[in-house]
Amino acid sequence: MTRRYDIDALRVFAFALLILYHTAMAYVDDWGFHLKSVHTAEWLQWPMLFVNRWRMSLLFLISGIAIALMRPEGRLLRFAGLRTWRLLLPLLFGMFVIVPIQPYCEGVANGHVAPGFGHFLLRYWQVRPWPEGSFAGWQYGITWNHLWYLAYLWNYTLALALLMPLLGTAVVRRAVAFCAASPMLLIGLPSALLLAWVIWLEPIYPSTNALVSDWYQHAKYATVFLAGYLLGREPVFWQRVVALRRTTLWLALAAVGWYLGLRILGQVLPADSPLRQWPEPFWDLQGRASQSLYVWTALLAILGWGKVFLDRPFRWLPYCTEAIYPWYMLHQSLIIALLFWLRPLQLGPWMEPALLLAGTVGGCLLIHELLIRRVRWLRPLFGLRAEPPAASKARNVAL
Repeated sequence: MTRRYDIDALRVFAFALLILYHTAMAYVDDWGFHLKSVHTAEWLQWPMLFVNRWRMSLLFLISGIAIALMRPEGRLLRFAGLRTWRLLLPLLFGMFVIVPIQPYCEGVANGHVAPGFGHFLLRYWQVRPWPEGSFAGWQYGITWNHLWYLAYLWNYTLALALLMPLLGTAVVRRAVAFCAASPMLLIGLPSALLLAWVIWLEPIYPSTNALVSDWYQHAKYATVFLAGYLLGREPVFWQRVVALRRTTLWLALAAVGWYLGLRILGQVLPADSPLRQWPEPFWDLQGRASQSLYVWTALLAILGWGKVFLDRPFRWLPYCTEAIYPWYMLHQSLIIALLFWLRPLQLGPWMEPALLLAGTVGGCLLIHELLIRRVRWLRPLFGLRAEPPAASKARNVAL
């Protein structure tokens, strides 16, 4: 397997960003979340929009690249079995043990669930539908909340395993190398695919994270996941993303500037402005095109700059590479539980989020370091190998 420190480091930073993003979700005005603070702010929507168009796509892209670097083509059954073990076991454990505090807090806060976590847990484990609106996923009786990524990744991974014999043919490899070598195709083709999905599928299949019938998200995330696998194994791709890193960065900034500018324009334009008379599909297409270009060029820029600055054996990388899976599983439950406890204290709009973020990070650190990392039978439940890795060696995780 080819060792790529930059991919490991980018994975760590991507999941760190996810923790910060989910903490901020409690404070963004007019955006839905499982539990909201009373201290919400509308201005937070703008930095969140800057990030949320590509944050999950980056995780799926990195997952595809990581599989490409593993080169599992000669042992597909073993590969599929290991991925199933290291994705589905943590998902099921998370749904029944880690996640339940989230629907409990959500349900108590909205008045649909009676206080008493023990009684809630016994009812939750029966996997029967709850009263309408109790929590996200009430109709299924159980929810995976932020762990939806594991379910999607498992499905894409098994589908990829089935396609690997075809994707490894000389014709496909030559076509991918040709596209990777051409800046126009490398930037334009995936951007066009993402634009097609956002035009044709998003209006019909809005994002649900429920796996079934979530066709827009499947098209979007499967595209970047497959692109990561196909492009990640081509040396010419890495040469191009490094050479184009300034170009893709400027393109991403221009695209997001236009995208956010259109949103601002829609809010501030007077009702009698001549621009209001232009056809709505004209503005809609510009917004969707700039969004799609932004997503892909941002991903390319992140890979290019990451290759330049992060492809080295940082001392912190082995520890963090192992820690990200448990931290990912724990973080949102800690966020919701801590916010549920902090809200009645009325700490103010600065103290509360500071304590929430510090408590979440501290909780992840302590639970991982003092419990998960050291208890052999717990490790597989959090996606880790049963035996701790040597201190000097980082092992790849299923994410």
